[in-house]
Amino acid sequence: MTESVGAEYIAATAVAVMDGRIVSVGTDEETLALAQSTTHVIDAAGAVLTPGLIDSHMHPVWGTELTTGIDLGGLTTLDQVRDALAAYSRELPPGVWIRGWNLDYKALEATGIRGDLFDTAVAGRPVALVFYDLHTGLANAAALEAVGINGGETFTDASEIVVGADGQPTGELREIPAYMRVLDAAPVEGGESLPERVQQTLLASAASGVTSAAVMDGRAATLQTLDAVEQLPGGLPVRLHLGLWHQPGDDDAAVEERIRLRGRCGREYPGGPRYQVSMIKMFIDGVIDNGTAWLHEPDTEGDSSSPFWHSVARYEEVCRAYHRAGYQLATHSCGDAGVAQAVSIYRSLDGPSGPAHSLSGAPHRIEHLETLTDQDVAALADTGVVASMQPLHMQWREGDNSDSFAVRLGPERVAHAFRVKDIVDAGGRAVLGSDWPVAQQDARVGMAWARLRREPGDPGASVFEPHQRLSGHETLLAYTRWAAEALGHADLGFIAPGAIADLTLWEEDPLTADADQLVNVPVRLTMLGGAPIHHS
Repeated sequence: MTESVGAEYIAATAVAVMDGRIVSVGTDEETLALAQSTTHVIDAAGAVLTPGLIDSHMHPVWGTELTTGIDLGGLTTLDQVRDALAAYSRELPPGVWIRGWNLDYKALEATGIRGDLFDTAVAGRPVALVFYDLHTGLANAAALEAVGINGGETFTDASEIVVGADGQPTGELREIPAYMRVLDAAPVEGGESLPERVQQTLLASAASGVTSAAVMDGRAATLQTLDAVEQLPGGLPVRLHLGLWHQPGDDDAAVEERIRLRGRCGREYPGGPRYQVSMIKMFIDGVIDNGTAWLHEPDTEGDSSSPFWHSVARYEEVCRAYHRAGYQLATHSCGDAGVAQAVSIYRSLDGPSGPAHSLSGAPHRIEHLETLTDQDVAALADTGVVASMQPLHMQWREGDNSDSFAVRLGPERVAHAFRVKDIVDAGGRAVLGSDWPVAQQDARVGMAWARLRREPGDPGASVFEPHQRLSGHETLLAYTRWAAEALGHADLGFIAPGAIADLTLWEEDPLTADADQLVNVPVRLTMLGGAPIHHS
């Protein structure tokens, strides 16, 4: 067995684990000498051992709830979507809603986002769909009427039930609070229980080498679901670092309730609990594709010029309250102005570990950072604010810049997209994740995109900003040691005595494997606190 720790190799062939932690790293002979009659010995047969991968941004519970119905991924024309919905509708009993996710904006570029586009295909059934980025929903009139939405609804943030010239809803539901008003009221069909489905979701992550994940959508119901997963055979197969979700309209009582929940844990296992509340997740903007991001200058259609919050002062107020309570802050910002504002506020917070750290020592974070100025990159490096990024989100871009992301940004700003290498080279903190179900949860896909900046397995595909490609070493660090440090964990993400024994065993070295073939490199074993979770 070759053992890899970040960018360094150790001349060792064996690791010993006890009570969920690594107790020895050395030769076979040295390590086997520690074995007792009850020791479980695994012969890795020369495979490569790395720290367990950390997905720094995903939605395992909410995402499992949303991925209901039909997966519309890869369908880029209106006719394709109509045909898929029609075929799906024919399989369902009468009266059942049409639910779907992964809808691509490209399919509706010519028509605009309208719910009536699919009425004939589904024979009048209620339709509720979510776009791939989880920032826009679509509902037809039957669905809106069923849940009592008439277009007069207002929100405490920039969310919107879009209405036409006639004052009636078009079916476009802009941002999460808008479409969740439909989904929360929509009937749920039978089948596997949510805890069982969540466990299967996390097992799929574990199969790609993931042992930890930063969860960015925690609510009271999330904790109840995770407690239920813990009661299933095997429990949680991935260690979850949970961020509670703060919406702009949440009052002081909601803030106090979340402060009370800080540190809540699941069951104790060797190596520690498998879930713990440690972060607060907020949105300071939306996304570039639908014009709800917050940019230093408006996009080419005049949108993306304001924050998600009606009051940035209130955002700062709750940041301070959560910071004083010891929380790590995680703010969603795709746009550069949102990033700059979050960094500025983080910088102003008082703390013993520096201006951009929580009182527990974990650095505050920003999620996505899809376009940045040079000044923004420098500020991230200066403050140590974590840039939690997802290069695999570039899979929806087009080589000729005809996609909505590139069109809205324009040629100058799109050239500053996903500047992960610039952040690393400037001395900043960068970590990587999937944002599942927005993108594939298989960590090998995310690692390949970070190294290639193009579709893995297609050498002829367009490479987006090739100078931003990460090396194999940087990519593994961003999924292991750097990711652990971003969570404030000094005992995770490396292989050495005292570290938590969250480990991944690879058929081939992920540092040196051809990036185009990385997605096919088998993960032979995934261990959580020394316990095998996945093996092949």
